[in-house]
Amino acid sequence: MGNIPTYLYELNIHQKTLYVVIFTTIYFEFLLKHLIQETPGPTNYVVKALKKLLKPLVNFLISSGITYPVLNDLLKELFVEVAETDFKLVDKQQTDSRINFLTGIHRKDVKRLRNQRSNQAVPAETNSLSALLISRWLADPKYCDDQNKPLALQRLIKQGGEVSFEGLVISINKDIRSRAILDEWLNMNIVCLDENDCVHLNQNAFIPQQGYEEKSWFFGENLRDHIATAAHNLKGNTPPFIERAVYYDQLTAESVKELAELSEKLGMETLISVNSLALALQNKDKQSQEAVYRMRLGLYFYKTTDNDTDENEQKKGLTK
Repeated sequence: MGNIPTYLYELNIHQKTLYVVIFTTIYFEFLLKHLIQETPGPTNYVVKALKKLLKPLVNFLISSGITYPVLNDLLKELFVEVAETDFKLVDKQQTDSRINFLTGIHRKDVKRLRNQRSNQAVPAETNSLSALLISRWLADPKYCDDQNKPLALQRLIKQGGEVSFEGLVISINKDIRSRAILDEWLNMNIVCLDENDCVHLNQNAFIPQQGYEEKSWFFGENLRDHIATAAHNLKGNTPPFIERAVYYDQLTAESVKELAELSEKLGMETLISVNSLALALQNKDKQSQEAVYRMRLGLYFYKTTDNDTDENEQKKGLTK
C-alpha cells in the first residue's frame, strides 16, 4: 500500500464517512469564504454605485456648510420614516423592533424618532408657484401664439383682460398679488417688462440666476424623481421607466459647446411639447377619481474635465 498509514485501514466505515464529511465541510467553507471575498454580489455593486452617486452630493453639502453630523441625523430620521411607511407587513402593525432590524438603527433612537415624527404637524403639500405659472404660460393656447410661443402679456387685467400677466396669476392662485410675483421674476431675470407695460417670458431663464430657495426646491424635486426612476429599474420593477444618457470623453471645449447647444435646443423642444400635452390631459382628467398619478420628465447636460470614471467600465454612446 506504499506510504499510506496502515491505521487508516483500521477505521470502520462510519469513521471514514465522518472524515469525508469534515473534509468536505472545511473545503466548501474555504471556497465560500473566498467566493464572497472575490466575487462581488448585488450589494457590492450597489455600494460601489452609491459611492459615485454620493460624491458630488457630499461636495455640495460641504460647500453649503452642511456637516456630517447634520446629515447623519437626517439620514436616521429618513431611514425610520421610509422603513415605517414603505416596508409594512400586510395586516401587521409596524414595530420598533422590525424597524431596528430593517435599518440597523438602535431601538431607542427608533422609538424617539417615531414619537417625534408623530407629534410633528404634517406640512402642507405645495408646488412651486413659479413652475406652475411658467408651465401654463408655455402650454395653454390662450397664452401662446400660432407658433406655440409664449405671448407677451399686458401686465394688468384692465389692460389685457383675462389674457394678461395678472390674469395668468389669478388663474393659478388668487391669494398672491401678481405684482409681487412680477417683481421677483424681474429680479431673477425670468421675465422682462417693455415700454408698453407688456411682460415677456425669458425661455432661457427657467433656472433662475438668483433665488436660492427656488433652485433648492427644483434640486430636491428633480433629483428625487431621477433617483426613484433609477432605483425602480435597478430593483427589476416592471414596466421599467425610461432612463437614457449619452456619454463621450476625449472631446475639445468647442465640441462640448456644440453638443450642449444641440442638447438644449432639442431638449427644450421636447419639454415644451410634453408640457403642452400634459396640461391638456390634466384638464381632461382632473375630475376623474382615477386621476391619482403624477409624472416628471427631466433633462440635464453635464461636462467636466475631471475623469473619475474607470475607463474599463465606462460605456460610450447611448447608455441605459
